[in-house]
Amino acid sequence: MAKIKVLHVTYDMRIGGTEQVIKNLIQGSDKNIFEMSILCIESPLGPFANELLEQGIVIQALSRQPGFDTKLIKHIRNHIKENKIDIVHCHQYTPYVYGLFGSFFTDSKVVFTEHGRFYPDSSSWKRKLLNPVLNTFTAATTAISAATKQALSEFENIPISKIQVVYNGIFGLKKDENKTTLLAQELAFSEHIPCIGTIARLDPIKNHSMMLSAFRRVLDEGISCKLILVGDGEEMSNIVKLVEQLNLQDDVVLTGYESKPQNHLALMDIYLLPSLSEGTSMTLLEAMSMGKPCIVTHAGGNPEIVLNDITGLVTPNDDEAAYAKAIIRLLTDSELQKDFGKAGKERFNSEFSIPIMANAYKAIYLKCLPKNKQPSAKLNG
Repeated sequence: MAKIKVLHVTYDMRIGGTEQVIKNLIQGSDKNIFEMSILCIESPLGPFANELLEQGIVIQALSRQPGFDTKLIKHIRNHIKENKIDIVHCHQYTPYVYGLFGSFFTDSKVVFTEHGRFYPDSSSWKRKLLNPVLNTFTAATTAISAATKQALSEFENIPISKIQVVYNGIFGLKKDENKTTLLAQELAFSEHIPCIGTIARLDPIKNHSMMLSAFRRVLDEGISCKLILVGDGEEMSNIVKLVEQLNLQDDVVLTGYESKPQNHLALMDIYLLPSLSEGTSMTLLEAMSMGKPCIVTHAGGNPEIVLNDITGLVTPNDDEAAYAKAIIRLLTDSELQKDFGKAGKERFNSEFSIPIMANAYKAIYLKCLPKNKQPSAKLNG
């Protein structure tokens, strides 16, 4: 039987959580059953595309025009027909709308995945009227967290009973002792001084400013510690100024963007995620895969991933004092760090690995298809 053709429709393949999910899903899919490809509605493709292209994955980029681009719908429809696509898996809302309209008058089934929400979230009366209608033509709708599922229902008027939660999955990371030691020497870190940190784009929604203010409180309590911030973005200049204002120049390291920051993560004794809003943070999952205890804010999917006082600590959103208190508590209790790290790694293995995510989407894809498209029992097993 011919393989099931799945087309992933997205904005582009630049670096971000959505793009990483697509890459991981393609790499973790059952190659005996599925043939996956990508259609980007915007150009240029971005760095994640290069890795997949090298693996023989077909990727095509279009150029969405300002406004509602009806020609784009025609391009998508032609692509679906020419390539005999069975499943059109749309990632994020705008690619979903274009992908769904593009699937009309074809035999393909549409799956829509919402990867995250803006902060603060908002509603549009037009979308609230349109979305229930669009949903009737959609074979399956998924969200990457229960919080995202709730937002889809509340702000997009999609029936909550029609939304399935599928958590993101990643390949777990392992520590490279030699490279981590060399990095510590390069950054002049002492093994006797703990290191905490985060890996995220420097964006207001990540709330680095609150974390820096909380870190100042930690140091003021007489606790020696280093804070490492990995990432780049529009907030860099503001963060540099705040570091100076808080007199943290000797205690904070700004690395800028790192394409493969696992050695930086390995240096961290505690991983921090102070975001104002999150879907399912990929770097948070990476930290858990390495057995790092985590401190997160109660935002989006964070409290679903980090179980408070079991795999880490969850503080109220945007609460500087509470965040500082949590950091102090964990820094001063090495046994609690070990317990949280061990429990977090076990939770990662049971809930957030790529095979678990890939199997969940496999079941969704197969459920969408008619019997004559189903793989043999041997393959499906």
